[in-house]
Amino acid sequence: MEANFSLPTNATAPAARAVSAGYVALDAFSYLVMAVTFVLGVLGNGLVVWVAGFRMARSVTTLCYLNLAVADLSFTSTLPFLTASKGIQALGRWPFGWFLCKLIFTVIDINLFGSVFLIALIALDRCMCVLHPVWAQNHRTVGLARKVIAVPWACALLLTLPVIIRVTTVPQAGGRTACTFDFSPWTRDPAEKARVAIVMLTIRGIIRFIVGFSVPMAVVAICYGLIAARMRRQGLLRSSRPLRVLSFVVAAFFLCWCPYQLVALVATVRIRELLGGVGSDLAVAVNVTSALAFFNSCLNPMLYVFMGRDFRQRLLHSLPAALERALSEDSAQTSDTGTNDVAPPAGAEERAV
Repeated sequence: MEANFSLPTNATAPAARAVSAGYVALDAFSYLVMAVTFVLGVLGNGLVVWVAGFRMARSVTTLCYLNLAVADLSFTSTLPFLTASKGIQALGRWPFGWFLCKLIFTVIDINLFGSVFLIALIALDRCMCVLHPVWAQNHRTVGLARKVIAVPWACALLLTLPVIIRVTTVPQAGGRTACTFDFSPWTRDPAEKARVAIVMLTIRGIIRFIVGFSVPMAVVAICYGLIAARMRRQGLLRSSRPLRVLSFVVAAFFLCWCPYQLVALVATVRIRELLGGVGSDLAVAVNVTSALAFFNSCLNPMLYVFMGRDFRQRLLHSLPAALERALSEDSAQTSDTGTNDVAPPAGAEERAV
């Protein structure tokens, strides 16, 4: 949903120009961030998919991070279309047709939801290994992990259904076409369409904030707190490199997504204004914070490498080898937490989760 950028009618000309220049600068910044995210995200997540999917022994940990990388790779691959559509739709025209309209925004939604649910699942998995090592030893297998990982994807698909069903190309005045939600195809009355859209977008915004962000982050916070408390009692808190990697992955996700989620919640409350073409400051805030949120999709591969031990030597030796070691199961810690994974090569130093 794009809002028209308009200035208050009582603004003076110099102030109006200054505000307009600020909007343009922030908009340009969001495009730059999305371009960087696309390049780094496709390269980095593609490398993680290659290493975790084809070069490493399959384990619960590598399976979780492989799915997370697939979600991020799928999302970042759509960014050129999303970036182009933002610029072109500002002119009121969607250039890619009905099929790509539905496909692009379906891929975006399902993979963004999938990412946050997978991070919550990874935290739950690590919590079970630390708090219930005997259970993990007996039940934590790759076969079970494959079945459990289907749950986050199913939840993501369920929350994406409004996009799958209701996002389409909508004819507009002047022969233009927009790619947007059409919640009331049974009527052409603008007033009724606006009423239905306000109700549906408000419900969607609240569900996205609660189910798609608040609940998963609460699960992560609780699991992380329980893990930290147990490891502190055992005197392992500072020496746990896998926990440090997970900490940075979760912190990066929270710092990137929290501003957007708060702005999106405000936008949900003020949805009537945005649909009416006012609230340009909020529209700019949505653009900038969404670009920051998207940037998270290219951070995880860098965290895997740079949080690893002696990353400079690894980077000089081999970037794929660095990722492989960063994602590998640590044999000593595996025996401590009671996992039942396929063992990595001897001497593996780290474990991502």
